Amino acid sequence: MTRAYILVEALPGKAIELINAIKNLPGMKTVHLVTGPYDVIAFVETADLKSLGDFIVKKIQATGCVARTLTCITVEE
Repeated sequence: MTRAYILVEALPGKAIELINAIKNLPGMKTVHLVTGPYDVIAFVETADLKSLGDFIVKKIQATGCVARTLTCITVEE
């Protein structure tokens, strides 16, 4: 199992739309609207590293609400 925090900078005015689009995706454990340099922080679990990459590109970035992402993979169980 691969777990990661995904920090997302949303396009202007798109943060809430982004949360609504991703909050119920399989593998999405938590998603929060936050302040600071990022607009959304999500915690996800996927089968492996390839699945994580696919999840980020094909599910999160594909929403059309994302300017950029930063992925922080956990190193502890």
